[in-house]
Amino acid sequence: MHLYVPPKIPTEIPVVDLEGAGELSVAAKARIASAIHRACRESGFFYVANHGVAPERVAHQFVNAKRFFDLPLADKMALDMKKSASTAGYEPMGGQILDSQDADSPAAPPDLKESFYCGRELPADHPYVVAGERGFGHNLWPSNLPGFREQMLAYSDAMRTLGDRILSFLALSLDLDESWFVPSYAMAAGNLRLIKYPPQGADAAFNQIGAGAHTDWGGITILAQDDNGGLEVRNVAGEWIAARPIPGAFVINLGDLMARWTNGIYNSNLHRVKNNLSGHDRYSIPFFYSPDPRAVIEPIPTCVDDEHPRAFETCTTAEHMAEMFRRSYGYAPGAA
Repeated sequence: MHLYVPPKIPTEIPVVDLEGAGELSVAAKARIASAIHRACRESGFFYVANHGVAPERVAHQFVNAKRFFDLPLADKMALDMKKSASTAGYEPMGGQILDSQDADSPAAPPDLKESFYCGRELPADHPYVVAGERGFGHNLWPSNLPGFREQMLAYSDAMRTLGDRILSFLALSLDLDESWFVPSYAMAAGNLRLIKYPPQGADAAFNQIGAGAHTDWGGITILAQDDNGGLEVRNVAGEWIAARPIPGAFVINLGDLMARWTNGIYNSNLHRVKNNLSGHDRYSIPFFYSPDPRAVIEPIPTCVDDEHPRAFETCTTAEHMAEMFRRSYGYAPGAA
């Protein structure tokens, strides 16, 4: 049992070492689970090192990102995500507003970034492809980048494998069997995103940054970031701390769906990106790993007791994700 301990005020994000994770003893797994438990209560962010993903695969993914964003704008706009029933494809500069505002606050400016999404490829007649579920099919691929599609899909496969390993430790951290999340992730959604943040100019609008303060929407996020820095995470004191790049490590954070699943015990924390120091384009590659769209999400039994009564209504993954997409992009997913 992981006893409740009031969260400390972290000044840095912890590193969890997964070396040999597939062959660890029960005691070693428990130590990793305990470290993840503390991180998820304090900030909802941690790094994973020795995760088993080949450095060459990650490096090649950054090369692919630059290849894509170097394409002429007309080529990228031909892949506009609004043309995809599952919102895969290109998001132009200023296409998203992540900074959530109170009803009485002025509208936030659009983010200073452009991005590209792809999801899991399935046969065209698969029910999730037909339904246009986010993270499944309807991918739009550039025709003039040889090997791009193959690299993106291979990287996504590697992220799903790592994601399953992280989920097993999350389950242990919640006093569950390590396979607890497996049924809900048997047909998991996985959105891979390439993001380019140009240097933040002096002519940016008030409060306009690379990515406004936001929480992620789904289960867990596995983030590869380049060495320019700029990612900031809010701690429990409301202070912003830097998620500095650590060579060979991924940044892991929890999304709103995982916070909902854990009845608010674990945090889906605010974070933002400011590319105002490096003077260079910043590239990041998040993989959003979420449950089966039709998975029913209700508070995990070990997260509900007299001190923590049920805080969220039951929903499906798809219902939750569609609402979050509407809030961020201003329209419901579907073919344009």
